[in-house]
Amino acid sequence: MPQFNFYSAIEQIGADRWNTLCYTDYPFLRYEYLHALEQSGSVAPKTGWQPCHLLVTEGEQVIAAMPLYIKNHSFGEYVFDWSWADAYQRNGLEYYPKLVTAIPFTPCYGPRLMLQADLSETAQQALTQQVLSAVIQLAAQHNASGWHGLFLADTLLNKDQHSLLNYRLGTQYHWFNRDYQTFDDFLETFSSRKRKNLRKERHKIIEQDIQHRFISGAQLTDAQLHQFYQFYQITYLKRGRNGYLNESFFRQLRDTLRDQLHICFAYDKQHSDTEAVAGALFFQDEDTLYGRYWGALAEYDSLHFETCYYQGIEHCISQQLQRFDPGAQGEHKIQRGFEPIETWSAHWLAHPEFQQAVQRFTEEEEEMIRQEMAQLRQRLPFKKE
Repeated sequence: MPQFNFYSAIEQIGADRWNTLCYTDYPFLRYEYLHALEQSGSVAPKTGWQPCHLLVTEGEQVIAAMPLYIKNHSFGEYVFDWSWADAYQRNGLEYYPKLVTAIPFTPCYGPRLMLQADLSETAQQALTQQVLSAVIQLAAQHNASGWHGLFLADTLLNKDQHSLLNYRLGTQYHWFNRDYQTFDDFLETFSSRKRKNLRKERHKIIEQDIQHRFISGAQLTDAQLHQFYQFYQITYLKRGRNGYLNESFFRQLRDTLRDQLHICFAYDKQHSDTEAVAGALFFQDEDTLYGRYWGALAEYDSLHFETCYYQGIEHCISQQLQRFDPGAQGEHKIQRGFEPIETWSAHWLAHPEFQQAVQRFTEEEEEMIRQEMAQLRQRLPFKKE
């Protein structure tokens, strides 16, 4: 008989038990990543993220695990439900706390519910239903308004099996490697005018005498990491606030996921070969590159596009990675060869009338987003077949 237990810190579960269910090298669900968020204090009750991770055991065997948080706000999620919270408030109801299954501050789709590998498909579906039932019971205990699973790519996304959930469509812009050997091979798929525009953009970097270097976590010094952290904070300070993550978070990941973490630094050769003027942080697994954070000391023409996008594409081609997820939002990525893709979240609200209202909302929103995606595909720079 499965036992469902919730833990207020991933450290209480431990790396061995958690990672025994991590069958891919998708970095964001690994114990090391989630533990660094908590150990650094970036994810904690005082920041509005109370860990409540689920571990399912049968006897001594771990058969399922899922990240879970009790939230009292909606920051750092990237699936925006502020209007839902406002609607609750207007009706005299409390939207917070809510339960969220997500990777904090990380809008990268991927697995969220880890299941024992040798379970049959029927057993997986049954266990997923039991997990959702346990989460709904937990919501009642905490008087939570509901549960939200964000950027899903696993059994939680089986819409036919989970009639209790409302599914919400979103879109991002990803690059796909179609057996390119060089960046020029990729550009050859562009129409002539679009190809010329992109080459002109990249040439601006050469004219400014800026060079880039990819440095992996294994080679990353404390000084370089501190340099990057300054860039990261500058980006957020421009928006009038500090970044969600502190420097100790990045230091811990540099030490524990050193082969999956990379920073691309940009150097203004007219001033210094050693002091970078900008940097972008990436994670990598066996087939995907994930662009996460970036910042610069000063404004340089086209530097953001080069550091965050084109250098990432170059890295994917050289490492034979199949996909590049450069981060959420940004229709400007379309003209640079990033294609609109679907992302999905799942939502359950305890209040029946609001559950029905959200279902109507997500259905109407999905129709609108699909129309927008069709229009965006028409703006892709590729040659028309």
